[in-house]
Amino acid sequence: MATERLVVVGGDAAGMSAASQARRLKGPEELEIVAFERGHFTSYSACGIPYWVGGRVAERDDLIARTPEEHRARDIDLRTRTEVVELDLPGSRVRARDLDSGSESWTGYDKLVLATGARPVRPRLPGIGAHGVHGIQTLDDGQRLMDTLRRTEGRRAVVVGAGYIGVEMAEALVERGYEVTVLHRGAQPMATLDPDMGGLVHTAMNRMGIRTVAGAEVTKILTDEQGRARAVATAAGEEYEADVVVLGIGVEPRTALARAAGLPLGPSGGILTDLSMRVRGHEDIWSGGDCVEVLDLVAGRTRHIPLGTHANKHGQVIGSGVGGGYATFPGVVGTAVSKVCDLEIARTGLRERDALEAGLRFVTATITSTNTAGYYPGAAEMTVKMLAERRTGRLLGVQIVGGAGAAKRVDVAAVALTAGMTVDQVVSLDLGYAPPFSPVWDPVLVAARKAVSAVRSAGV
Repeated sequence: MATERLVVVGGDAAGMSAASQARRLKGPEELEIVAFERGHFTSYSACGIPYWVGGRVAERDDLIARTPEEHRARDIDLRTRTEVVELDLPGSRVRARDLDSGSESWTGYDKLVLATGARPVRPRLPGIGAHGVHGIQTLDDGQRLMDTLRRTEGRRAVVVGAGYIGVEMAEALVERGYEVTVLHRGAQPMATLDPDMGGLVHTAMNRMGIRTVAGAEVTKILTDEQGRARAVATAAGEEYEADVVVLGIGVEPRTALARAAGLPLGPSGGILTDLSMRVRGHEDIWSGGDCVEVLDLVAGRTRHIPLGTHANKHGQVIGSGVGGGYATFPGVVGTAVSKVCDLEIARTGLRERDALEAGLRFVTATITSTNTAGYYPGAAEMTVKMLAERRTGRLLGVQIVGGAGAAKRVDVAAVALTAGMTVDQVVSLDLGYAPPFSPVWDPVLVAARKAVSAVRSAGV
């Protein structure tokens, strides 16, 4: 039997999960695996970078699940500091550039996996490329930020954007002793939540000493004589002094290679695949991770939802397909959790504006309860917001903000969304109860009861 060659572009969660799973199914005599990674690191937790920056994770390498050497020991030809710069689909080959030497070479493939990830959004503003301005997406990005923090004598930081990365990095910088200002364009931080729930996050950030400026449109990064960032200017004419600037505006799929090769892209610019993660219309090309769009099971459309949980699952599905097996990734409901200080933040399913964009008629229900029985020592407040379809009562989305134990309650809602349950059915769920863990009526169930009433009151 002739040996096939698998080429993997991207050495983090999706790419190396795919390579590892394919290797489990096929030995090196059947399948040669060549993987290209433009950075220094592989198979690491990008989600852990803020906690390393803030000092909660002691060492950078604690975030690495498997090193390049460990992959190579499993007969995977992993080439770090090597960037694929061109796909030749008719010729079934890729052109790669060694980033240290500048040399280039072509590598042929029988099967190709694109796991190029995402990149931080960098608006085209004067000074955006200055020293001291950092986007955080890869472990190399995190290392560059840490190098800047160690070299910088000042203690003023400006974070641009207040999504997950922006909020988490703001907290990390506060923990490092920085005076932090967060500039964001929305009415409230955390645009992944509805504004009323984002307001709770705003309050918690202020309580932590983080200055937040809403409706701030950044127009320029001001620099000093050495070309280092010194302040951030906004359209309102304000300037916010900064010794370091962190971009937390969000990420976009890194799909320039795919676009140039004519591969199908979705509305968000992510690569489109089928349920087996094969690129649509291409039998021998797969794609996964932050560079793809996935099916939103609630809204019924593809979306770009970059999360490590998805990327690892994509890799397992892809590796199974490459290795001759069969697996599928049916879609997601958009579950995500985060925290700022002691406040836990969670969401799954649709926000109000998502439901409106999907053309759904809906009702909302918001309740405030506690994470334990109210009389139990240490009980903390928790707010739950629930969306339900007006006519059917189908659960559409849940957002939770509160104290310890709040965020992971969203998993109950994620299961209910995946199963297509109604809020009536959610009320009947047999959830665990004991005073140290929950009130006798869990906050999710209380919100569901209120949503049932809202559905009935709304009628058809």
